[in-house]
Amino acid sequence: MTLLNRIFGGQKVATLAAGTKAPHFELPALGGNKFSLQDALTVGPVVAVFFKISCPVCQYAFPFFERLYKAHVGGKVTIVGISQNDAKETTQFLQRFGVTFPILLDDTSTYAVSKAYGLTNVPTTFWIGRDGEIEISSVGWSKADVEEIAQKAAQENETTPQPLFQPAENIAEFRPG
Repeated sequence: MTLLNRIFGGQKVATLAAGTKAPHFELPALGGNKFSLQDALTVGPVVAVFFKISCPVCQYAFPFFERLYKAHVGGKVTIVGISQNDAKETTQFLQRFGVTFPILLDDTSTYAVSKAYGLTNVPTTFWIGRDGEIEISSVGWSKADVEEIAQKAAQENETTPQPLFQPAENIAEFRPG
């Protein structure tokens, strides 16, 4: 039995695809607040990035999601990370990688939200439109998907797209989660 099968109780899961209605969820945020997907969608789209602190691809990707967050903080797009670790471990990860955007905590005994979204690997990123439909479903690191998310965020916020990647950076096109 693989680690994922042990984590998810041996059941087969498939990541939700674009065009699927996003399951509603409420999760605690680091710092004690509650986050409701339904409430956030009344403001605008939601970018939800599921991660585990030990995942090297998550470690690679999160500084870029931080750049995305900083480019759109205060706009209509909500960007949240959803950790599959406890609060202490997650806080250490955020400090190590300089992450300041809101982080939610999936229940580490049931992984209820991760299961509802059919996670097979992390990182997994979803762009959830105002109507609650998943418009982008991205597993692992995909530079093209992150660029598309940045474009959609700029359109939603009616701003000029900001480059997330610097010309001197050697950014992988894809890294499996």
